[in-house]
Amino acid sequence: MTERGTGSAASDSAPSDKRPGRGRRWRRRLAIALAVVLLATAALYVGNSSTLAGRPPGGPFLLAHRGLAQTFDLAGVTNDTCTAERIHPPEHPYLENTLASMRAAFAAGADLVEFDVQVTRDGRLAVFHDATLQCRTDGTGTVGEHTLAELRGLDLGYGYTSDGGRTFPFRGKGVGLLPTVEEVLAEFPDRELLIHLKVERAAEGEALADLLATLPQQRRDTLTVYGGDVAVGAFAARLPDVRVTSKKIMKDCMVAYLAVGWTGHVPDACRHRQLHLPQRYGRLMWGWPNRFVSRMREADTRVIVVNGSGEFSEGFDDADDVDAIPAGWTGGVWTNRIDVVAPLLGR
Repeated sequence: MTERGTGSAASDSAPSDKRPGRGRRWRRRLAIALAVVLLATAALYVGNSSTLAGRPPGGPFLLAHRGLAQTFDLAGVTNDTCTAERIHPPEHPYLENTLASMRAAFAAGADLVEFDVQVTRDGRLAVFHDATLQCRTDGTGTVGEHTLAELRGLDLGYGYTSDGGRTFPFRGKGVGLLPTVEEVLAEFPDRELLIHLKVERAAEGEALADLLATLPQQRRDTLTVYGGDVAVGAFAARLPDVRVTSKKIMKDCMVAYLAVGWTGHVPDACRHRQLHLPQRYGRLMWGWPNRFVSRMREADTRVIVVNGSGEFSEGFDDADDVDAIPAGWTGGVWTNRIDVVAPLLGR
């Protein structure tokens, strides 16, 4: 009984003798794990912090959407809204997508002007935004249902009103103002242009590619094309040297970059592109804002920040909007009021 009791006491005390050692080893392992996590977190922060990188030289470049155009109230806008019927009281005489509006935009300080393209019934590349003609003009139907000559006869300012239809300040002033892509290229031979394929068909992209293929490489380097996935895909298949973007291209880039961008690496999906990023999505990117822009620039990709959610071409159009641009931003800024924003940014 004594031996049995002594053995039992010895066995009861043995585990308690070992527990302090196991506890110390567990605490050391936990401390090492926490140190590794802290070091990794610090490395991620240092490697992706724009604050620590300092303010890069230069300032933002400005993209004038549709040239210098009439703006409108975005409240309640849908894809079917006729925006010409809800413009703000006019503060300048220009109509979107005309040569005059593009000249005014460049004169006001734009680095890059965006315009919209559709193919006419006779195969010409006309500069016009809407899916149908009846909102903005005195015509009906689509661009694709008319010849270029017929479109030239329309009054591009016919439907604009800021007071519910009591007055039409641009009626009669837009006849003959609709340009072609060839005319825009000839008017601005050395300026940066963003060309928007408005119709989501492969034929639209192929037609634009056929035209731009006739230009020297140096000129094509100043052009960017964007639009729907199908149209842009068809364009890029024929003319891969021109910078392009679409929703799919931007999504593929962002997903790939979120996976590996913490290392500073820019994946192939993000190379030789243009990204139109609302700030709400940009903030998710490793190195946002300025390290991200610098990394993309090294990959021959331009980043243009868009206001709001990115729907309906929201731009940075007034002083409050400009205050929301990231500090030290050297990427692009999308605006519908280049005449207002350029002076605010020191142009």
